[in-house]
Amino acid sequence: MNYFLYLLLILCGILAVQLIFSIWNRSKLPLLGGKGDNKSDSVDEKVRVSVLIPARNEQIHIRDCVESVLGADTKEIQLEVIVLNDRSEDKTGEILEELAVHDRRLRILQGRDLPSGWMGKSYACHQLAQQATGEWWLYMDADVRLEKEALSAVLTTAIAQEKGLVTGFPRQITETWLEKLVVPMMKFTIISHLPIVCVRGSQNARFVAATGAFMFIHRDTYAATGGHEAIKADLLDDMQLARAVKRAGHPVTLADVHFHTRTRMYQNAAEVWNGYKKNMYEGLGRSGLLLTCILVMYAILYLLPPISFLFGLFSGEGQLMAWGALGTLLGMLVKRVADRTGGHPLWLSLLQPASIACVIAIGISSWLGAVTGKGYVWKGRRYN
Repeated sequence: MNYFLYLLLILCGILAVQLIFSIWNRSKLPLLGGKGDNKSDSVDEKVRVSVLIPARNEQIHIRDCVESVLGADTKEIQLEVIVLNDRSEDKTGEILEELAVHDRRLRILQGRDLPSGWMGKSYACHQLAQQATGEWWLYMDADVRLEKEALSAVLTTAIAQEKGLVTGFPRQITETWLEKLVVPMMKFTIISHLPIVCVRGSQNARFVAATGAFMFIHRDTYAATGGHEAIKADLLDDMQLARAVKRAGHPVTLADVHFHTRTRMYQNAAEVWNGYKKNMYEGLGRSGLLLTCILVMYAILYLLPPISFLFGLFSGEGQLMAWGALGTLLGMLVKRVADRTGGHPLWLSLLQPASIACVIAIGISSWLGAVTGKGYVWKGRRYN
């Protein structure tokens, strides 16, 4: 028992350090259009911005998405909105045609057949890039909504860095239980593990985080990376494009965009499971060893303390219960720091052990999908 208590003591020390790191790391996340970004001194005329939206079977999202873009503040922007209807089988195309009648800034492209060797979203983004005429391009998903000041704010941040990429994770709207448990874990991973200062401050492509939901990129930067054609076979096109930006020597800014954007990525538990299952193993470079190490680390750090607390509670082992409780509390506080960044409620951090258990289960499922050859299914397309 003494050795186990020593292990819990060490875990509490690690979690305390992680909590301090998370608080510091969160303070380094720049606010979109925030202090230090000065656009007015460098802009003499309206900047042309192309908002590029790939849409496949998005009838429940596309109207609100496009209307939020067209309704954004564009006093300093010459706006064009291009939506690619990626061979949708629902009413996406009809809704887009209806919207285009009322606003000439909206253009609709019809997606071409998917060529061999391309991932579906990358090819859709490639087609959009061929039509964009702006100096800056905003790639965004159809389930994202922009607040009124979003375009102005991101342009402020982008022009301050002159070229490159500005990206950030929209505020996540969650309704079902698996959404609440799993979706906020994206921010948890970044805030508790990734040094945010290194995203902008280091040219090392390993220090990067990006989401295809919101990627604001300069046209010259896009050309320097080779665009989506250079990453056409990669399942995680957003991360690969961000890494390519760094390799091209252009800046990448990971910003806090949750005040300016919002999204509900998934509509039910099945979508949450399949969406994360598709991305998790791929996001770790398809390395089974790395995935195993991370899942084991998560289990030891975040599940062992609450299990120890419960065991101590029912067995009457006071020290075991106390150290288990402290480790559990520290883990929850780390989660709370990340949840505040995403605007999630306080009580959600109390469910951190359940969130970790779900992530571990999805990680195992993601690995099995790859090694068994079953692959992944997303929006009617199969990926291996």
